[in-house]
Amino acid sequence: MSYDPNNIFAKILRSELPCAKVYEDNQTLAFMDIMPQKQGHTLVIPKEPAETLLDLSPEAAANLINKVQTIAAAVKTAMQADGITIFQLNGAAAGQTVPHIHFHIIPGSILEAKTHASTMADPEELNKVAKLIAQAL
Repeated sequence: MSYDPNNIFAKILRSELPCAKVYEDNQTLAFMDIMPQKQGHTLVIPKEPAETLLDLSPEAAANLINKVQTIAAAVKTAMQADGITIFQLNGAAAGQTVPHIHFHIIPGSILEAKTHASTMADPEELNKVAKLIAQAL
């Protein structure tokens, strides 16, 4: 494992960078993607340092997927979406842009979404949507 402790998600976990928080416990953090593909685009990360799913401990992986399931249901409810897209990329060759394992939760179809990491969102809007999703938990 070649985990970089200075990646952007590690800095968010250490509170060195801000985020629009949706959920947090001792093992998991969920927050709004600052360059969302659609409104409500939420990221879920483990607090365990791991670059990809293959680097994550089985215990952390099990906890993470449980949290993804719970948060995805809240995103679906809060955004009044008919469906939900969930994806996770492993390694730069697969399109992973931050070397810390994370799941993307996007309300609705990915086919109707913007290109990944293309447009910065308004932080005020992100915080408003984060509160809506948090209330649906």
